[in-house]
Amino acid sequence: MIYSQRVIHGTRTAMSKPSSFPAEGGCDCQAIRYRLISAPLFVHCCHCRWCQRESGAAFALNAMIESDRVLNLGLAPTMIHTPSQSGLGQQVARCPRCQVAVWSHYAGSGPVIRFVRVGTLDNPEILPPDIHIFTTSKQAWVQLPAETPAVPEYYEREAYWSAESLARRERLLPAIAAYQATRPS
Repeated sequence: MIYSQRVIHGTRTAMSKPSSFPAEGGCDCQAIRYRLISAPLFVHCCHCRWCQRESGAAFALNAMIESDRVLNLGLAPTMIHTPSQSGLGQQVARCPRCQVAVWSHYAGSGPVIRFVRVGTLDNPEILPPDIHIFTTSKQAWVQLPAETPAVPEYYEREAYWSAESLARRERLLPAIAAYQATRPS
């Protein structure tokens, strides 16, 4: 398979397989199956303590993608409200049978964007991280690759996202604003 290297604002990012989409994934028991119909907007490797605790691992690897670009092919997940550092929580989609988390909806964008757990893809190697975030709290033994951007906390989207992903997000802003207007203050 041919790999292509993306360059975003002069920064070399993860290698991607352009012919990898659509891509499918699911939970352990296969009751939940889904299909990503396009590449995600961006892939975060988050090293914050909240992600470490929730995943039970050193980091969480999430592919941000428009919810309407994730097709449900199996059972509907159970949505579980879990706390988050922001205090607003997140909705974690879990298989009702095996309880594996397949994606989340964070309070900022709600159900408009899914943060798909890359490890639930049938071929997770197609989505290496575009950036490592919250590296100030990463585990000391985790070695970050020099070719992938890494930031101590969060980042300015415009500095790292591709023009295409920024344009896709721009089209989502009315739906995100509508969702935010329904949130309790």
